[in-house]
Amino acid sequence: MRIGELAARAGVSVRSLRYYEEQGLLTSSRSASGQRHYTDDEVERVRLIQRLYAGGLSSRTVAELLPCVDAPSERNSDAALVRMAQERDRLSEHLDDLVRTRDALDGLMSTARAHRATLRPAVAS
Repeated sequence: MRIGELAARAGVSVRSLRYYEEQGLLTSSRSASGQRHYTDDEVERVRLIQRLYAGGLSSRTVAELLPCVDAPSERNSDAALVRMAQERDRLSEHLDDLVRTRDALDGLMSTARAHRATLRPAVAS
């Protein structure tokens, strides 16, 4: 199938598919005229890549996880689980940072409200 059909079947843009190829996440064969051609298996691969991105993973991390799909083994599966756990920890740290930042902003807003309450109302002319 050609790139437009893969994009439609997988629910992604053609641009995304080209990006996946640039990142080494997806491969295609080329026709004599240079058009990309994909197998039916690539539909599921693209959907998996999308799920991995939705999980907050970068292209580099996705590339690290794909050997688990391309060459299933206990070793590759264990490596993928370790890598996903590392990414989960990274996301948890980021969430903690966001909560601290939100709490700091809440404190600033509370201070601003208290200050606002001490101001005299504007005199109408």
